Amino acid sequence: MGMGNTPIVILKEGTKRDKGKDAQFNNIAAARTISDSVRSSLGPRGMDKMLVDSMGDVVITNDGVTILKEMDVQHPAAKMLVEVAKTQDAEVGDGTTTSVILAGELLKKSLDLIDANVHPTIITAGYKMANDQAQKVLSEVSKKVSIDDNDLLMNIAEIAMISKQVVGYKEHFAKICVDAVKTIAEKKDGKFVIDLKNIQTVKKSGTSMDESSLIRGLIIDKEPVHSSMPKVIENAKIALIDAAFEVKKTEIDAKIEITDPSKLNAFLAEEENMLRRMVQKVKEAGANVVFCQKGIDDLAQHFLAKEGIMAARRVKKTDMEKLALSTGGNIINKIDELEASDLGKAELVEVKKVQDEEMTFITGVNAKSVSILIRGGTPHVTEEIERSLVDAWSVVKVAIEDGKIVTGGGSTAVEIAMRLRDYSATIGGREQIAIDAFASAMESIATTLAENAGLDPIDILIEMRKQHKAGNIHAGLNPFANKVEDMLKLNVIEPYRIGKQAINSATDAAVMILRIDDVIAARGMPMPSGPPGGPGGMDGMDDMD
Repeated sequence: MGMGNTPIVILKEGTKRDKGKDAQFNNIAAARTISDSVRSSLGPRGMDKMLVDSMGDVVITNDGVTILKEMDVQHPAAKMLVEVAKTQDAEVGDGTTTSVILAGELLKKSLDLIDANVHPTIITAGYKMANDQAQKVLSEVSKKVSIDDNDLLMNIAEIAMISKQVVGYKEHFAKICVDAVKTIAEKKDGKFVIDLKNIQTVKKSGTSMDESSLIRGLIIDKEPVHSSMPKVIENAKIALIDAAFEVKKTEIDAKIEITDPSKLNAFLAEEENMLRRMVQKVKEAGANVVFCQKGIDDLAQHFLAKEGIMAARRVKKTDMEKLALSTGGNIINKIDELEASDLGKAELVEVKKVQDEEMTFITGVNAKSVSILIRGGTPHVTEEIERSLVDAWSVVKVAIEDGKIVTGGGSTAVEIAMRLRDYSATIGGREQIAIDAFASAMESIATTLAENAGLDPIDILIEMRKQHKAGNIHAGLNPFANKVEDMLKLNVIEPYRIGKQAINSATDAAVMILRIDDVIAARGMPMPSGPPGGPGGMDGMDDMD
């Protein structure tokens, strides 16, 4: 029975579909737009981006992952590149821009190969082989670093901040970051383990950046609830209470009828006694400082002040948990059950004034926890300082944990590219072309650094290749001197894990996007054709090379 030419509809009406080369080209174009949007922010001469959300809030940054998180990306392939940046940020804390540029460049190179009728399966196979080889080279060119190499760790922190707004005070902030990470480092089975949750940041604008400081202990953004409470307590015994110093209201609506005036006095006296008993319980346990997650009644405040106990109320849950961890105290839900063994200890609890606000500083604690008080001219500045510090202490952490570093300035990328070309010559078949394309993509790190410094990328790349061929594996771009120099001598170094993770995640993203040959978008969804549009997305492709 002939069906004739009647079309058979199996997809819902309104569904759009791209397949074959169209799907690949559109996906690659979208991913490259994302890559190009952060390209100009790479390196010490990189530019900043101003991001304005739908509410009118402004973020000014050149931190790759912050830029991509703030952008309202619609295209599914472009979202994959945003995920690359998020993964890099979660694993290492820095190198997000590098990983996204690398992924975009791998896709750009694959476009030429698809045009030349090289099948995407062959390209992905070549990319995977190149990634494996690149990881071997990266490990070979790495150098050792230990927790005692203070100068090296300082350099790593400074390099992570060199492209940020804090560059003028980078030594000051690098010292804070290295001290903070070393303080919280714990040795387990011969290796260092560092939990960055033990670093707390408190931002206060209104003064110069160089007034930022490291406190070995905690800062709680609260003041004593009563003006006559002590402001300084030495040898503090700290009670952490997740219960209100108040007389409980009944769950249901209740009415109390008092017919006799003498009973009213008794009723009020009993309320007073209940609060007095709560305070007495705290005193009996031996506490002289109370941090309460809930409220403290006015009368209870009076009794606490009378007993010489310092108390703060409505302390954040996260701060309570940090207090418990650092002072060794237990958070108690019932005041009646408070025991001396539940109290935390600190050498000093002191109230200090910071920018017209009183804050409580808890120092001399046993456990490993530190706080960084961030100062800056405006809230936008303090936020960008915090982002810079997160990058810096993250790279110091992974350098100590892995015990390996590599040189920056594009030097490691160019060395990997050179050795990949030698490796591709030993591989037969079409995969060789893909390995060569991977090598060219690696060099994009060096050319982007040159472009952002206002230099000729081709001249710089030729000079770098020449020096690497001559055996100087650490030759990289010094954008301040505008020439190729030995990065090891200049102390331009970064943790081994940045490169490892960036190359891995960029390869995985490129391979995943290349393997898609069919995009089916449900009705009502934006069709992924071309670059990511929509509100907050990037416009057009005019700026693509």
